[in-house]
Amino acid sequence: MKDNSKQSDSAAISRREFTRRCALGTAALAVGSILDFSAMPAKAAAQNGPARFVVPLDQDWLFGGKFNANGNTAFSKVTLPHCVAKLSWQNWNPASWQSVWSYRRNISWPKEYSKRRAFLKFDGVMTSAKPVINGTALQEHMGGYLPFRYELTQWLKEGENVLDVEVDSRWQSVPPDGSPKGPRAVDYLEPGGICRSVSLHVLPQVFISDVFAKPVNVLESTRSVEVTCTVNATAANVKPFAIKVELMDGDRLVSSFQKTVSIEQEGETEVALTLGDLGGVELWELDAPRLYNVVTTLSSDGEAVHDYRTRIGFREARFTVEGFFLNGTRRQLFGLDRHELFPYVGGAMPPRVMRRDAEILKREFNCNIVRCSHYPQTEAFLDACDELGLMVWQEPPGWGYLGDEAWKDLVLQNVKDMIRRDRNHPAIVIWGVRVNESRNDQPLYRRTTEAAKLLDGTRPTSGSMTGGSRKNWEREWHEDVFAFDDYQSARDGSVGIEKPTPGVPYMLAEAVGQFSYGAKGFNNKYRRVADPAMQSKQAIYHAEAHDRAAQTKANSGVIAWCAFEYGSLVNAYNAVKYPGVADVFRIPKLGATFYQAQVSPKTRAVIRPNFYWDFGPKSPRGPGKDASIFSNCERLDIFVGGKQIAMVPADRVRFPNLAYPPFFCDLDIEAASAKPELRIDGYVGNNLALSNTFSCDASQDQFLVEADDSELKGDGADATRIVFRVVDKYGQPRPFAGGNVAFEVSGPGVIVGDNPFGLEESGGAGAIWIKGVPNSPGAIKLTATHPALGAKTVEIRAT
Repeated sequence: MKDNSKQSDSAAISRREFTRRCALGTAALAVGSILDFSAMPAKAAAQNGPARFVVPLDQDWLFGGKFNANGNTAFSKVTLPHCVAKLSWQNWNPASWQSVWSYRRNISWPKEYSKRRAFLKFDGVMTSAKPVINGTALQEHMGGYLPFRYELTQWLKEGENVLDVEVDSRWQSVPPDGSPKGPRAVDYLEPGGICRSVSLHVLPQVFISDVFAKPVNVLESTRSVEVTCTVNATAANVKPFAIKVELMDGDRLVSSFQKTVSIEQEGETEVALTLGDLGGVELWELDAPRLYNVVTTLSSDGEAVHDYRTRIGFREARFTVEGFFLNGTRRQLFGLDRHELFPYVGGAMPPRVMRRDAEILKREFNCNIVRCSHYPQTEAFLDACDELGLMVWQEPPGWGYLGDEAWKDLVLQNVKDMIRRDRNHPAIVIWGVRVNESRNDQPLYRRTTEAAKLLDGTRPTSGSMTGGSRKNWEREWHEDVFAFDDYQSARDGSVGIEKPTPGVPYMLAEAVGQFSYGAKGFNNKYRRVADPAMQSKQAIYHAEAHDRAAQTKANSGVIAWCAFEYGSLVNAYNAVKYPGVADVFRIPKLGATFYQAQVSPKTRAVIRPNFYWDFGPKSPRGPGKDASIFSNCERLDIFVGGKQIAMVPADRVRFPNLAYPPFFCDLDIEAASAKPELRIDGYVGNNLALSNTFSCDASQDQFLVEADDSELKGDGADATRIVFRVVDKYGQPRPFAGGNVAFEVSGPGVIVGDNPFGLEESGGAGAIWIKGVPNSPGAIKLTATHPALGAKTVEIRAT
């Protein structure tokens, strides 16, 4: 069971409003953490709807380290989400978390709630969990990426109750794990712990456990919402119940429908209702993602017993042999794959940080779609995608390996749980129902596809295919959209894109990555400290992939590999995989310059050189003869040392299918010793749209320190990123800068990250996160000191 109460939206939200919503989830935790059932009257349940109360349980956990069967474990106090291992940003070692760990928390249960039902909900535990309530062991849950719940009603006693959770973070036969090769068999690491939130849901004897609100015929005047409401009862009821469903636009009622039902059995009963008369609703679009609330209320004898709230959008998403269509308009898919892994904590980041990734993808990298690779990702991220107009591919956990029948049964269960949790999100336009890049297992994938169609027939199914699984696809493929992971070279060593599979909807689920174009293997590591020419190639490869995929309408587009670097032991360097166009800290690299420029100049003008203006040992003559610049301007005027050396147009010959192709210029500079400045002026028509200047004089470099947010919740969970880097005197990135950055914090905040932080390995840029202290408002001051460039201080208010 989940609490799906959401805020309503009227259009694409502002950056300020988006930032405010980043704190909504943590705001609830801040309130819930200080609530004690024993101090509350029963009527307090009305705060969250009739006869319902949700208590966040993220604070006040005792963490016991490695499980001690004798009960002599020494506990420390922690707040969720929590990672069992102390990690840096690189050099992760699975041995540091692969053990069995114990968590403990007290739950107060007042006499006033003795006639109510209680459900314990975990949003995610890595990798399996065995809860014990007051000494009674509950069924083990296996799998780290989806929620699960237990009814505790019969075991809770008045007063204090003890909840113990044994978390097994070892390698085990649970998707994506299970291969005898161990962690090296999966291309992402999985640090253990209770990595998402836990909550207690207090409910009446009869309540609504789930609502699927399915918009249908959204492009027609007869559009409606088909609502499937699941009612959970402890026993059959003599009295009939009324169920009313309402479509709300903020406080305005758009449509409603009510029916009377009889609950004739114990357990779950599904009830169908339909909302009509929706002629005035607005569609969910990429640039105006309109959202509505659906409120379903269960009543008895005219009195509300329980309600359930969820959020939907009206949109039609279709994949055809002529491409992808959103609300009847063809849209070329332009996206990146995302891993939900962060430095220092793995996946154990709060909602604000998860939501920030969606903002980077949409507003900085200009993506219209993201693939949640290779597991279901947090609802906080999906909520942000709904609000921003960022489409989503969601898929079950897995990477190549298929285990035994019990393992495959878990895959099927993961698909079902994923769809039940996420099917009201309008941003999701496709269900992945295959294990990423796995062999064709017809019996398994028939089962997963059938389950997806049964639970949600509104979205197509797919799954990433490789050359091996593509060979016999006519006999062995059963999904709706053919998604190919396209890694190959053209004859000239550039990116090669295969022709679409004929007769079926087609797209690319991956491309570029670390593939070595012109050679074999996946050995291109785009580290910020690597050869500048190698770094520059990344953006060009991504541009080539998108341009060549767009040559035919039969290719719906590309979700390229990938957005952010991540922890891995596969083709990695110091246990970090380097195909991201941004680093593990979410700081853009040169590879991101292509994505940053793919936006209308009416929105913002962009000039992003795909090089560093630096004349150090790795580039003594500057960027070279074929230096690339990504911009959405029509013409660039290039000045070196104050003298104009070129006037260049966008290269629409080599990149005819891009909205904003790159520019190329000869920047092989002989007089580097003069330390000339570079200026690039960008024109749209005859108007100067933007001018950027770059310095190569390191003696005038600066130390830049910035916080993503000026305010966070002082609950022990909420966190915000602090980015620090060495830049030139104009604020442009300085490559290969070193120095150990030291941090000092005062006030109710703690550092999540390395202190000190060595810049040499990260290429002159890095980040830590600051989080608040439970129940401690006030000013947090962080001072970061560079040994050569001095100190900078940022202030964050904890509320």
